[in-house]
Amino acid sequence: MIRQLKLINARTPLLGKTHLTLKNTCLIGLTAAILFSSCGGKKEQGAGGPGGPGGAQVLDYKVLELQPHSATLSVDYPASIQGQQNIEIRPKVDGYVEKIFVDEGSIVTKGQLLFKINAPQYEQEVRTAEAGIKTAEADLALARMQVNKVRPLVEKDIISKYELESAEYTQQSKAAALAQAKAALANAKVNLGYTTINSPVSGVIGSLPYKLGSLVTATTTEPLTTVYNTANVYVYFAINEKQLLELNRDGSGTKPLKDVIAKMPNVSLILPDSSVYEHTGRVETVNGLINTATGAANVRADFVNPKGLIRSGSSASVRIPHVVKDAILVPQSSTYELQDKRFVYVVGAQNKVKNVAVKVMENTAGPFYVVTGGVKSGEKIILESSGNIPDGTEIKPNPVSAASVYGNLK
Repeated sequence: MIRQLKLINARTPLLGKTHLTLKNTCLIGLTAAILFSSCGGKKEQGAGGPGGPGGAQVLDYKVLELQPHSATLSVDYPASIQGQQNIEIRPKVDGYVEKIFVDEGSIVTKGQLLFKINAPQYEQEVRTAEAGIKTAEADLALARMQVNKVRPLVEKDIISKYELESAEYTQQSKAAALAQAKAALANAKVNLGYTTINSPVSGVIGSLPYKLGSLVTATTTEPLTTVYNTANVYVYFAINEKQLLELNRDGSGTKPLKDVIAKMPNVSLILPDSSVYEHTGRVETVNGLINTATGAANVRADFVNPKGLIRSGSSASVRIPHVVKDAILVPQSSTYELQDKRFVYVVGAQNKVKNVAVKVMENTAGPFYVVTGGVKSGEKIILESSGNIPDGTEIKPNPVSAASVYGNLK
């Protein structure tokens, strides 16, 4: 550096003593600054840099202290819906569809006229039966006259008692013939009544496969229509054997299933548009037979349907609530999954992080997992984390109140 300075001075023309002295002073100061920065600057930086030992930066995370809470778990089961009564309307006589008084999907009341079948043979049977009654009545009257004629002759011993007994038997026979004729008339009127079909219940009309003029018989496979009584609906769903055992079992052994059902909470119905039906229902029956093909038993829940919103044959889901008490609930956002296991970041002593595997129930309490093992009350976990935090990483905890996390828990 001194040689370079001398070279510059040698090549610079003499401009005066004062000018040379100022220029030399600036060059000497610049040289000293360069030497100072190259020798003393590295010594001021610590071995760990600005973030502490090793240059690692301590990050702050939201931390939650776990506390026991009560929550309602919900289990949804696919279900099918049937009306309280699904009554097939079938003809009992042979004939042609003469009139149809309702349309598909219309609401009918009990006793309302649905169909008129044209069957003139039954009208003829009624007329024949009425004529048969008149004939029988005349024969009976004649038999009575014969008895009245023979009786005084027998009393005077003009003719034998045999004649009287024969007349009386003839009278009884004619009386029986009259009764038979009356029965035939009643039967003919019943058959004639079958030509008009009324609704047996109040409900909704299904499809109408037969139109005007169609020939129908008592042996027709397809019904004229079906009336669906949906004032109440039956919702059917299935539970597996394990769930059925849990339903039957309590802490002291087993108890009658009807008692278990009576203590079950009301269930909800989730409609196909994911909305919750306004009325809750009750589980009424559990089929005692397990389907060997599916390993499940059918369960029936009953719901009222005053507005007729639910139609027979539709599908939905039944939601059964289950209350857990004093359970450890972990927000789902604070967990991560690795190799079919679920983990949380537990903050231990000296604010060091440890990855801990936890066991959770299949059913969730909304946005929370119900933890059955791995962590316990009083431990602290990172509330929300992104990326991988290795074990032993020191963090700066930012405590979050439990009320802000569990405030909307039901």
